[in-house]
Amino acid sequence: MRKEVDVLSSKNELTDFLKGEIKIENRIVESLNSSLGEMGNPVVRGVLKGISLDSVKHAEMYASAVNLLTSVQPALTQQHLDKQRELVEKHIHLEAELIEKISKKLPRIEDRKVKLLLNAILMDEKRHHELLKKVLEILVRGETITEEDWWDVLWKNVPFHGAPGG
Repeated sequence: MRKEVDVLSSKNELTDFLKGEIKIENRIVESLNSSLGEMGNPVVRGVLKGISLDSVKHAEMYASAVNLLTSVQPALTQQHLDKQRELVEKHIHLEAELIEKISKKLPRIEDRKVKLLLNAILMDEKRHHELLKKVLEILVRGETITEEDWWDVLWKNVPFHGAPGG
């Protein structure tokens, strides 16, 4: 028996949903930021500031999704691909270093509050690391048209590839 999944039935419905989420995330940021100045507890202030920054990030990601749905994305040139790949690879390496460093220190920390904060950071770093690897694999490579791709497009279906008779 096949289970039916509730899917957003149209691009407009999905776009409207995403735009609504942007508004919610922006309200979260406004609410948290207006309260941070009066927050005396550095742990609570740090966590709330982190949540606010995550909401800013989420709003940007929703906006990117809207952009993907509503406009044609230009293909990357090889030069742009190389820059983006280099940047993403650099940050994959940096995230891996942070994950390793925090993972080694965490078992030796006894303070519960500090441990809570470092565990939250470690979880974020692991998510960042996986997301960056997916970005490198799917988005950057998926939107690239290299010179070789152009030649393939130009010559793939041409009989004899320009040579007389084969």
